[in-house]
Amino acid sequence: MGLFSRRNNESAVAVADLPVDPALAALTGEYTIDPAHSSIGFTVRHAMVTNVRGTFADHEGTLKLDGTDPAASTARIDVRIASVDTGIADRDAHLRGEDFFDAERFPLMTFRSTGAAQLGGDTYRITGDLTIKDVTRPLSIDLEFNGAATDVYGNERVGFEGSAEILRSDWGLTWNAALETGGVMVSDKVKLTFDISAIRNAG
Repeated sequence: MGLFSRRNNESAVAVADLPVDPALAALTGEYTIDPAHSSIGFTVRHAMVTNVRGTFADHEGTLKLDGTDPAASTARIDVRIASVDTGIADRDAHLRGEDFFDAERFPLMTFRSTGAAQLGGDTYRITGDLTIKDVTRPLSIDLEFNGAATDVYGNERVGFEGSAEILRSDWGLTWNAALETGGVMVSDKVKLTFDISAIRNAG
């Protein structure tokens, strides 16, 4: 079931001329991300030999899905930087400090979507603006639509999972340390991961 309209070289066929999928149209509405069943994380190479993984526990966001005009669907996510958790308290404090995120001055990381395209099947690319430390740059996130369901409490849910890769230096996150054997302590490339469950708003 497609969620966003396909945009490619075959776009001569207007979306308005295509029949509306009833199952897709039924998803139209506004949704709130459920932080208890969602995860926003990252993976970064450490000392050139292993990966460090972390999450941001405190986040919120909304999705607006339009099943009759899927290209009009939007996403908004706010992440509180101070909630970073890599499992090591000293490392988390370093990440929150001035060398990295400077969470006291720049408490939020935000994403605001600007467009969407279907890559095939239930896989999509969401484009938008990612802001870290007051630096805003474009970001593309590849997502898989995992489906929709009603949970045991009667909540109507939709689910997505996906990832994106960024260079942290593009957002001013440049701290590093040289290794005696060559290379650096922390890679510039960072993988962002998203596992999202969102609940349809009442009314």
